[in-house]
Amino acid sequence: MRIKFLPLVVLFSLFAFTVSAQIDNPFSSNDAPKAELGKCYAKCYIPSQYETTTEKVLVQPASAKLKVVPAKFETVTEKMLVKEAYTKLVIVPAEFESVTEKVLIQEASTKLVAVAAEYETTTEKVLIKEASTRWTMKKDKNCMSADPDDCFVACFEEIPEKYTTYTSSVLKTPATTKSVEVPAKYKTITKTVVATPATTKTVEVPAVYKTVSKKIVKTPATTSSIEIPAKYETVTKRKLIKAGEYSDWREVLCDGSVTNDVNRQIQNALVVKGYDIGPAGADNILGGQSRAALMQYQRDNNLPVGNLNTETLDHLGIKY
Repeated sequence: MRIKFLPLVVLFSLFAFTVSAQIDNPFSSNDAPKAELGKCYAKCYIPSQYETTTEKVLVQPASAKLKVVPAKFETVTEKMLVKEAYTKLVIVPAEFESVTEKVLIQEASTKLVAVAAEYETTTEKVLIKEASTRWTMKKDKNCMSADPDDCFVACFEEIPEKYTTYTSSVLKTPATTKSVEVPAKYKTITKTVVATPATTKTVEVPAVYKTVSKKIVKTPATTSSIEIPAKYETVTKRKLIKAGEYSDWREVLCDGSVTNDVNRQIQNALVVKGYDIGPAGADNILGGQSRAALMQYQRDNNLPVGNLNTETLDHLGIKY
């Protein structure tokens, strides 16, 4: 008997192809980057630039205050009888032991067992769609922007050719039966018997004492005058030089290029430059703390913020 799967496979392949988002060109005519296979682009946020100035400001003039030197105390303790010694009768519980015995619950026998038929599968590979190229808009998994609308990446991709497999099953060995010996079954019964009967014994209970503590004044409280110096604080002011804005399209790493090796290089570079990536260290995963450190590095160096753009990777010295 031959089983045909080709129509179902073709239908599933066509459905999978149609759900992928496609556009002819996601860019306007004046900002379109060069279409190159395997390259992706995204809008990046360029952080604002500030100028910082500092000045020293008096926040509290010099003064004097009266300090209270607290009294010193010492603790005196004494032992007090709470309960007299006495004797009590204690029950020593009985001790038990387990006795087991083996009981036959089913005689040995034989039974016929069905041996299933064996089949072998033959397959044939059939081309159903030629290779092509397309522009695809995707969510950037490495985007670190709070606004999800900033997290789209346009990629010019090659769509590989598609094949389907035609499979058929052929009888190799027909079904048979065989005789199987069924061994006898036994059950182990366990019962508990008294090994040592319960008894009683007399126990001496010692007297109970309580230690009572009380505080007495050792040195009375006094006062003293303390000079308090003037306090100053440094006030830092930030002046906006250039407001942040979204850039034109910049090249970013496509999903397939974000490997464990690239993630590890980024984490190691951030650690070398003094940025905290979390207790896990360079674990090949750009988690929350690693992403926060990378975004801070981008802001500190006036780089595009919010994704794995090539300007940032080049600035860190990453090989990708």
